[in-house]
Amino acid sequence: MSSPRNPGSQSSLREANRARIVDAITHHGALTQVELAAVTGLSPATVSNIVKEQAAAGVLATTPTSRSGRRAVRVTLAREMGLVVGLHVSNRQLRVALADAGHQVLVERMLPLARDHRADSELDRVVLLIQDMAESVGTGLDEVLAVGVGLAAPIDPGTGLIATRGLMRGWDGVPVADELETRLRRPVFVDNEANLGALGEYRMGAAQGVRQAAYLRVSHGVGAGLIIDGRVYRGGSGKAGEIGHLTLDEQGQVCRCGNRGCLETLVGAAALAAKFPGSHTQVKLRDIVLRANAGDAAARRVIADAGRHLGVALAGLSNLVDPHRIVVGGELAEADEMLLSPLRHALERSTLATASGVPDVVKGELGERAEVLGAVLYAIDLAHITAGRPSDAARTTGPYPMGIAGPRISGIVPDLAPENAPDRGGLAS
Repeated sequence: MSSPRNPGSQSSLREANRARIVDAITHHGALTQVELAAVTGLSPATVSNIVKEQAAAGVLATTPTSRSGRRAVRVTLAREMGLVVGLHVSNRQLRVALADAGHQVLVERMLPLARDHRADSELDRVVLLIQDMAESVGTGLDEVLAVGVGLAAPIDPGTGLIATRGLMRGWDGVPVADELETRLRRPVFVDNEANLGALGEYRMGAAQGVRQAAYLRVSHGVGAGLIIDGRVYRGGSGKAGEIGHLTLDEQGQVCRCGNRGCLETLVGAAALAAKFPGSHTQVKLRDIVLRANAGDAAARRVIADAGRHLGVALAGLSNLVDPHRIVVGGELAEADEMLLSPLRHALERSTLATASGVPDVVKGELGERAEVLGAVLYAIDLAHITAGRPSDAARTTGPYPMGIAGPRISGIVPDLAPENAPDRGGLAS
């Protein structure tokens, strides 16, 4: 409230309202002015005035649109606010997305990976790829604010290293954030792929509006990302959600993690391919799904059995963390109800019954892009964007170790507050 004794309060309130609007667009992407008023709790008149001011300052961009047949104004962050990179390194695939700070993906590339790919050669290739992508949209690496990286293994929040050796053998012991920062000279933040898939589906996909949710990624391996009270939960050592290494059979096959009878030994890509011994080459998950869709009885049975195993494991997860919705992604999710129906049945049979029933089980909306889009969101979150006029102010150009700010543009600073980035893996979501 303004008063003669506090003449700066009105200015402070207006600055807080500007920050609220920019934060809303940063987290939700493009919104109309009406949607901005609803999200921020500000009056439509206040939103309209601030949007006009920030558009003139080059912070926001507006375009005419329509909602329910009525004219509206669509508001996004201006392209000049900078770019971010999302990178997803799975067991057999590399996907990179270059996006602006308003969540708009400008260019995206996907490359296959060799079975035993190594960090050094792949990080070198990533740098060349990002440089080429930036040049394709008429810019350079100096416009990149941050890079978010998803790896197919749990990340120790204390060290930024892979927490469990053997899950990505060519990447064990490699400080990926530091290595990539040295090559790109931009700030880099690393997390587990399932956590980023969960973030993507929560912000942009099938888990929107569900503050207690789980994302299950079923591909070469099996992992889960947990959304608890609207935030990604990573656990004390980064291993939260490693459902693929939950023991279902103590006398089962030895898993690549070193334990016996893990869920992954029953439903991972290698386990499912082994169900087709007559093939001259290893069957891929995509092949199994295609066969099943074409009516192949064996493929349909393999997928149904996988769904039942997943349902039993998810029942345990449900009893422990009680999600309201489970989103299933990864290559095997393309089997749709052939996988989801037996999964739901096993979940209903094995989970603890409550008055509200069992969690909803739905297919992810972002498909194979969930993790790379989550990496984009992660980068945007950690390159914290505030209201202000962007400029060509001086930027640091070296790598950015913990506690040292990265690229600084007026109005854009990496969010490296202690509660958000105590380590190279990062904890903000």
